[in-house]
Formats: sequence, C-alpha cells, structure tokens
Amino acid sequence: MTHAIAPLLKRFFSHYMPVQKGYSKNTVCAYRDGIKLLLCYVPDALRKSVDKLNIEDVTEKVVLGFLDYIQQQRGCTASTRNARLAAIRSLFAFIARENPELVLQTQQIRTIARKRTEHKTIEYLEEKEMQAVLDVVDINSRTGLRDQALFLLTYNTGARASEVVNLKLTDLRLDAAQVTLHGKGNKDRCCPLWPETVAALEAYIKERHPKTTETKQVFLNANGEPISRFGIRHVTRKYGVKAQAKKPSIQDKPLNPHRIRHTTAMHLLRAGNDINMVSYWLGHANLNTTHAYIEIDMETKRKMLDKTPAPKVGKNPPWHRPSVLQWLKDLTKGPELCVERRQQRGENRWREELNST
Repeated sequence: MTHAIAPLLKRFFSHYMPVQKGYSKNTVCAYRDGIKLLLCYVPDALRKSVDKLNIEDVTEKVVLGFLDYIQQQRGCTASTRNARLAAIRSLFAFIARENPELVLQTQQIRTIARKRTEHKTIEYLEEKEMQAVLDVVDINSRTGLRDQALFLLTYNTGARASEVVNLKLTDLRLDAAQVTLHGKGNKDRCCPLWPETVAALEAYIKERHPKTTETKQVFLNANGEPISRFGIRHVTRKYGVKAQAKKPSIQDKPLNPHRIRHTTAMHLLRAGNDINMVSYWLGHANLNTTHAYIEIDMETKRKMLDKTPAPKVGKNPPWHRPSVLQWLKDLTKGPELCVERRQQRGENRWREELNST
C-alpha cells in the first residue's frame, strides 16, 4: 500500500502548522518554500510526475540528493540547507504521526544531520554612523517622511523587517508613545517610543495616502499599497549608500533592516541595560541569542570588568630579591635595612623545602 503525498501536504499546511502548532504566516511560508523546492527536485530525480508522488518515493537517499543539489547547484549556504532540512523534518514528523506504519521511513529522514555552520559575526553601526544615515533622509517629500519614520521606528524598537511590514495603525499609541509589535511565533511585545519617533510617525501619517480605505498597514509604497520586506531592504540599502559620503566607514557595512536591529541591540547593551530586558525588547525567544551581542563587543566587556573590583594580591613573594637600585633607595628607611636579609632567609627556606619534596 502506498500513501499519496498531496492530501498529507494539504493537512500539514492548512491545519497542522497554523492551527495545531500556531506557527506564524511567515514560518508557514518559509516551510512551504522549502517543501516546494523538494517537490520540484524529486520528479526530475525519479522521472515521475509530482501529482503521482507517494510518500514512499521520498526516501533518505532522495532527500540527501536534494540537499546536495541546493548547495552545489543553487549555491545555498549551509544555513539555508539546514532551514530546508528543518521544513522536511517537520513534514515527516507529521506524516509519522498520521501514518504510524511509515515510522521507519520517516525516522531515517528525520535523523539526517544538520551541517555545521560558521559562527557569523554580528555587524552593526556605531552611533555616529547611524546618525549619518538618518541625516541623509530628505523629509521635504512624502517618501522622505515615510523613510524617516521607518528608520526611527526600526532603530528605536529593533523591529524585524516583517514586524515593520505587518505594523498596523491600530498598533500605534502615539498619545502614550508606545507601539505593539507582532513578532515570531505570534508573540506580541510593546516598546516605548522616543518623542522624535512619535513626531516622525505623526508627520508621516498626516501625508499617508493608502490606495484603498481598507489598507491599515502603517508603511506604504509609492502606489499606496503596503510596503514589502524587499521594499524595506531597498530603502535601507539606498540610504546606506548615500550616507557613505558623510561617513566612509559605512562602506564596509552594507545597510539592511537586520543590521539596524543589531545596531539597536548593541546600543541598548552599551548603555548599561540589563540583558534580560534587552532580550525582551528585541523579542528573542532564547536569551542565548542576546548573549551573542555581548560576545562580540569589547566595549561592553570592558564596562562589565570596570564594575567588577579586582582581587587584592600580595606584592612580591618573600624570596624575591629587590634590585640594587631599590635596595639603595630603601637604605635610608631605618628599620627596613634588614628587608633584604629577611628576604634572603625566606628564599633559602623556600629552596630547602623545594629540595626536600
């Protein structure tokens, strides 16, 4: 007996992920893209129509071939390869639950190892570099007002690009200077806003012209439609290039939304804020994610060291012989004339103990 893959896929994406697991729309889409790539690869590898594929066709060997294909032919990184594997593992865990007779086959796929990835260096902007980016925004146009509000909100809150894209007018409480962000895993968090951020948002919203009255997203593109993540990436990249004239050091730091998020994290930590609060501020599910910022910042490490008093330690051991100049300097100190003799006795005693062991 064979098991068609199509009905299981439909239940996996339409009910299991969004309803039972409660995954966000972005997570569902990411998993969908990974499975879609797999289904495009398998028919070519097996010379079989995708509509006729069965679960039994997708073996461990086929999946390993697919993972090699996306790395070698499509140029995917090990991180991307691991993300695709995570989607496949999740699908086959669901299949095993729905069809216990397939446990052995699914277990072989679910135990495919992840590839070790290189530790990424977290890159961020210094305060003067971030200020240079904000300074090149021309607020004499509707687009400029939008971009200033977008930059200030992102820098103020450390929001992800997806959180900015999904931000609605009802998420803003400008009278209370705060915003609600909808993060990964459908987790919401509130962040306070600088007065400058509130003023920029108010100025932009007055000039905001949506294509339809049903559009509730805060940030819109030139057509009055909700801006996309690619649109935000384009905006940040554009101003990053412009800011290079004012701050040449930015040339080595191509600007993108996530680099602004890293910048927020580093500046919050450098200001002496508790790491647990910074973790909540950024919406990190795991505190270890926030610890990565401390690992790479020497300035933060120095501040931590300055707050920790050094232990008191003795000066020289009793057998230490002072230099001739020090001896001459101490010669006029009266009772200290016998220091060298005492130290010599201490050194001899130490040598005797050492020889006896």
